[in-house]
Amino acid sequence: MTLDTEWVRAQFPAFAAAPLQGQAFFENAGGSYTCGQVIDRLTRYYTERKVQPYAPYAASEIAGAEMDEARTRLAAMMGIETDELSFGPSTTQNTYVLANAVRRWLKPGEAIVVTNQDHEANSGPWRRLAEEGVEVREWRIDPQTGSLDPEALVELLDDQVKLVCFPHCSNVVGEINDVAAITALVHDAGAYAIVDGVSYAPHGLPDVGALGADVYLFSAYKTFGPHQGIMAIRRGIGAELPNQAHHFNGGTLYKRFTPAGPDHAQVAASAGMADYFEALSAHHGGPASGAAAARHAHDLMRGAEKSVLQPLLDFVSAKNSVRLIGPTDASKRAPTVALELAGGGEEAAAMLAPHGVMAGGGDFYAGRALSGMGVDPDKGVLRLSFVHYTTAQEVDRLITALDHVF
Repeated sequence: MTLDTEWVRAQFPAFAAAPLQGQAFFENAGGSYTCGQVIDRLTRYYTERKVQPYAPYAASEIAGAEMDEARTRLAAMMGIETDELSFGPSTTQNTYVLANAVRRWLKPGEAIVVTNQDHEANSGPWRRLAEEGVEVREWRIDPQTGSLDPEALVELLDDQVKLVCFPHCSNVVGEINDVAAITALVHDAGAYAIVDGVSYAPHGLPDVGALGADVYLFSAYKTFGPHQGIMAIRRGIGAELPNQAHHFNGGTLYKRFTPAGPDHAQVAASAGMADYFEALSAHHGGPASGAAAARHAHDLMRGAEKSVLQPLLDFVSAKNSVRLIGPTDASKRAPTVALELAGGGEEAAAMLAPHGVMAGGGDFYAGRALSGMGVDPDKGVLRLSFVHYTTAQEVDRLITALDHVF
């Protein structure tokens, strides 16, 4: 079914804001626009519910119920149990807390596997475990394509490996990794799979249950929500790792890896993400609620993205002055398009700004991936990233601007 982009954009107040008129937003990988459902819930919480939640009076009970609603609905959409979903201040912070738990859990002689395709948030915290004597093995990308070869992972796996940390999708390569297949390899080797989904979740809420990941992390603010990190941590690994929270919270799975108190308003407002996915599905004739609505919304979003992404990939692939990082086939990647140019990425983004194109340049905390493909991280790349609310007309405008500038 064709996505009703006019209806979609009406759900995002940013498109009606005067300062953003005449601008085409191509830096969504750094943070998407927030849907109106989230903004409404956040405003309501701050104006009507801003009390300590879970106390025995009406406003507090409502505040706690709205926080519980967010966890319950999002967990169901992700195919996990309610208490397997944790909120935290950011994905980077959630990963650091998780890595600290792993530091105390690993035994001498045990190993972990990381990749050089990752954003630093899912690389640095794990690599630091080498300072504790943990063996850190690197699953390296192909220097030409940026791809991760599962066969290369198999060569790294043995009975000493306890964790494999990898991205669902790189924030510069853009290729969508086969999480289910990779996770099956990891489990066959007796290890846990920790997946960074920050660059995938904005393109369709993941079915973590189907993917099989033991931990799946992503950022709500890149997924049309508030500035929270969301972590799905399955019961098996969650119960095995040591508690990182107050001792009296150790018996509650979703509290075990939240050492600081959560942002009550932002947690409650995250239910607006579920509101949006359900509304998107229902508007297009799909299921009106729950996991089925999330799956239908996922497919609508990915279908819309692929149709407007392919012309951009075809254009930059034909440009001799540009190196496209990652696949040329829109069906194999997210619409996060990194380009290596003769000049610096930030300079290129500045050149696009007068054309009404909002884009980004730099290394995007993916210096290891860029270095692995022979790109100078100091020079960086131009990154053009969008989501389902981006129109074909905006992509045409981007192509025209690129053709003029480069």
